[in-house]
Amino acid sequence: MRILIVDDEPMMHDSYRRSFAPVDHAEAGSLSAMAAELFGDEDGDGGAVRAHEPAETFDCVHHMQGLDAVAEVERARADDTPFAVAFIDIRMPPGIDGKETARRIRALDPDVNIVIVTGYSDFSLVEISKVAGPADKIFYIAKPFEVAEIVQTATALSHRWESDRALKAAREQLSRQVVLLEEQAAELAANEVKAIHIATHDALTDAPNRLAFLRALAERAKQPGRFAVAMIDLDKFKLVNDTLGHLAGDELIREICMILQDAVPPGGLVARLGGDEFGLLFETPGEQAAEMACTRVVHACAVELKVLGHAVQTAASAGVVTAGEGDNRDPIDLIRRADLALNDAKRQGRGLARLFDESMDEGVRVRRRIETGLSQAIARDELALVYQPIVAHGTFEVVGFEALLRWHTTEYGPISPATFIPIAEESNLIHELGDWVLEHSLDVLKTWPGQYVSVNFSPRQFRRHNFVGYIIERCQRAGVEPSRLQIEITETAIFDDADRAAETLYRLRQMGFRIALDDFGTGYSSLYNIRKFALDALKIDRSFIDGMSRERESAAIVRSIVHLAQSLNLTVIAEGVETAAQVDLLRVAGASHLQGYHFARPLAEAPAREMAHARFVQVEPATGTHG
Repeated sequence: MRILIVDDEPMMHDSYRRSFAPVDHAEAGSLSAMAAELFGDEDGDGGAVRAHEPAETFDCVHHMQGLDAVAEVERARADDTPFAVAFIDIRMPPGIDGKETARRIRALDPDVNIVIVTGYSDFSLVEISKVAGPADKIFYIAKPFEVAEIVQTATALSHRWESDRALKAAREQLSRQVVLLEEQAAELAANEVKAIHIATHDALTDAPNRLAFLRALAERAKQPGRFAVAMIDLDKFKLVNDTLGHLAGDELIREICMILQDAVPPGGLVARLGGDEFGLLFETPGEQAAEMACTRVVHACAVELKVLGHAVQTAASAGVVTAGEGDNRDPIDLIRRADLALNDAKRQGRGLARLFDESMDEGVRVRRRIETGLSQAIARDELALVYQPIVAHGTFEVVGFEALLRWHTTEYGPISPATFIPIAEESNLIHELGDWVLEHSLDVLKTWPGQYVSVNFSPRQFRRHNFVGYIIERCQRAGVEPSRLQIEITETAIFDDADRAAETLYRLRQMGFRIALDDFGTGYSSLYNIRKFALDALKIDRSFIDGMSRERESAAIVRSIVHLAQSLNLTVIAEGVETAAQVDLLRVAGASHLQGYHFARPLAEAPAREMAHARFVQVEPATGTHG
């Protein structure tokens, strides 16, 4: 322990030397008691010497004047041999007094503990603290002092100095780790921006793709005012590909995309949806104005272009639908109706723009029949649940099952959930269906040895009044622990009202429920938003899994999602796994859990129960490596 002693009286230095000479065991016991009192250590050790151990050894450096002491502190800091405690006399003529000495020492060494030793009261502790603070590192001892008082003070403050240095080092290490984490977060954010651009833009034209178009359409549907959705298709594009080759076809697509971007009404969006199909989204005051705007777009496409040295006469057809305040604004349905109008334009002779009307839509009649049948499905016992296992990657242990709803009608046979779920969502039947699914899922869960059941909740269910209380009441009635129910929601459900969703998810997590974000990567994700919500798992959409072996972009997106999840301590569940090769690629990417036909198709109640008790799935091993 390095101690600095500053006093202009030689006799005081002799007193200090006697005080810090080796002490016997009885004195060591006093030091332990002092340390225990200072540090609150009931056992009496407190980092100080125990009575049965040798006393502390102090390395004391003596100076008669303040300026010499200040120079000594500066040298000690430069040599990395700092002082733990400095005992300073207030009156030291000639030269600087103890107050100024303390101020300069503190400026050089912010960690040293300063003890003012004086028989006079020239300055108060407050005055000295103002220039040599902080106050918790300034102490007073009156002259004449007791040996034990000096030694105990030096011992306690030396150990405190060591503890402060260790704490400071730990804080610096923590600060460096925080900086590193912030750098990693910035890198993740940059990767996310790149991945999102790849996921939402067409590689050939760099125009927004189908995913971006659907996202923009969903956002516009939330706003007031009338807007139009148009589908544009090139006429006889296949002929260009067949006669001039795919390079010429690609060049023609790029040229047409630029023409559309120039011809779309101001503020409108042009997206390439695939092949020679484009989508337009723009503001319109009415149906006739929308049809006229599309007619101008079609005329703009009717030009002769030079494509790889060849003259190509181009033409296009268009179908358009508008949506006002009281109209159906479902993005998928708007695109479907615009497509119906496009097909009618092609039947009428091509090179035309057609406005959608209800006579084109057989789907409307089918929709009404489905809605009527769905309202009676429970009473007719037409609904059933199947369960698809979720397995841990590596061991293939079945950790849970996703409950999937099936509807088999007497009149029409099986109807896809992709057809009837959106209809139920819009007609409020979704609550009745959701209650049935949750009740039956929890009943079946009680027959499994320990797995959880994952139940999908639609945006409308998630936004129902007292959703948390509803879930808790259902689990209590079924006698099921919250940890065995995983609540699957889509990004649309939580980002429609982010603040309310964040509170709801937080309360669910507090109660012990598992939360999974379904179809991750296809909605409105961002690093900030995902970090904001209380989640347990991200489920990667099957479209990315399917494309991993063919497209670098899909593989890059999957890796980015996995890295993002790992940084946020979230589980990753890859959906739609159908081959051993995909299992291998997901192993390399780091996905923790898998789900798909490669392990099992959705199972009825009895086979699912057998698999739950078997615990492990037997599958073809994934071999080889994939970049």
